[in-house]
Amino acid sequence: MEWWQILIIVLAAVAAVIIILYILGKRAKKKQEAQQEQIEASKQTLSMLIIDKKKLRIKDSGLPQMVIDQTPKLMRRTKLPVVKAKVGPKIMTFIAEASVYEIIPVKKEIKATVSGLYIIGAKGIRGSLEQPKSKKKKESAFNRLLRKGRGEI
Repeated sequence: MEWWQILIIVLAAVAAVIIILYILGKRAKKKQEAQQEQIEASKQTLSMLIIDKKKLRIKDSGLPQMVIDQTPKLMRRTKLPVVKAKVGPKIMTFIAEASVYEIIPVKKEIKATVSGLYIIGAKGIRGSLEQPKSKKKKESAFNRLLRKGRGEI
């Protein structure tokens, strides 16, 4: 086989993979849009007292068994942002969106936008919620070398 024949075969394989990934990406986007519409349709605002918040595995979270059984097997190992809150006389366990989890204060009362067991928004009842302090990320060794090369140190 000539080198150009091998090159054509490799390029055809790469093109096929790119087309497959494009199609799968479109399907995933449609699914996500449908899920987002469902969340928006069933959202409601609740007043709740936050008792505790942690990042836990789904089986350790205290969520109902039905919810645990419906999650995909790969998701069962990942840690979820779980919030325990008192809503009226009941203590309930919720899953928070990652961006909302950061601003939820512990031992304070908030107004949360909830869709089922999923917290999608939070507002403070007495004043605004404090934004978390941004953590300073450690600079990578490659970026340090680039800055040294440019003479910025």
